[in-house]
Amino acid sequence: MLFRRPPLLLVLGRFCLAAAFPLFFSTSAQKPPAPSAARILLLPRTIVSGDRATLAVLDGNGRLTPGVAVSFSNGDRLTTDRTGRALFVAPLTPGVIFGSIAGHGARVPVTILPPGETAASAIDVEAVPKIASITDRFEITGRGFCGDADANQITISGDPALVLASSPTSLVVLPPADLRPGRASVDISCAKRNGPPREVVFIVLTLEADSSPLAPGGLRRLTVHVRGTTSKVTLEAKNLAPDIAELVGGNPLRASSSGGAENLAHFEVLGRKRGSFLVSIRLLSSPPRAH
Repeated sequence: MLFRRPPLLLVLGRFCLAAAFPLFFSTSAQKPPAPSAARILLLPRTIVSGDRATLAVLDGNGRLTPGVAVSFSNGDRLTTDRTGRALFVAPLTPGVIFGSIAGHGARVPVTILPPGETAASAIDVEAVPKIASITDRFEITGRGFCGDADANQITISGDPALVLASSPTSLVVLPPADLRPGRASVDISCAKRNGPPREVVFIVLTLEADSSPLAPGGLRRLTVHVRGTTSKVTLEAKNLAPDIAELVGGNPLRASSSGGAENLAHFEVLGRKRGSFLVSIRLLSSPPRAH
């Protein structure tokens, strides 16, 4: 089932800031984005020679985007279906190839593995993140998954998650919309094969800032509250309108939260000229927990 999540926005006069970078999904009552809006290509980290895999394409707001042409460096081409994803068969020759959205220069690498190295009669989860964001995708690696994304059944705290991209060795997953922050069990099954449950800590990021207008030359502190863990996490802020305001310290900019009961991180922006600016703040993937 496809669903939509509202963005987390705080309006500061004529300035808008977004905490996290939520994903949007079209339903039948909503018009899907045009193919020309495509910006992000999601590929499984690894695919298996001659086996099925699924990719996904998102627009700049994270909405699954149908009708997008995707090309690979080996000459293969395909188009995303009405769900914004595309099922394909991995090339036979092992190695690294690159995928890209037609008309865009960015290339996404994917490694083709020999089938003999990945054969599995049961689901074997090799790594999951220690900490993941409720509003962002995360990756699971292992063996025995289904290349057809919808053939994988993944639940988090008993609720179904959405598989965006997949292969027998890699899954890209979006958590359920109503998931609460904290520890949760991730359960995986595919083609009557069940994997052992894995535990992931899911967090929520909320943004606090002065809501008064920011004048050119004015300095504004952005405070990010981390809920769901007392551990330190690494966040990345990206200024999406650098002509309007400057993200002090660089763009993009990484910062560690304080940890503890009041788990906070701080960023600062400096006004350049009047207008609306947008800063996205997201959790950087934590080191995977191997099993």
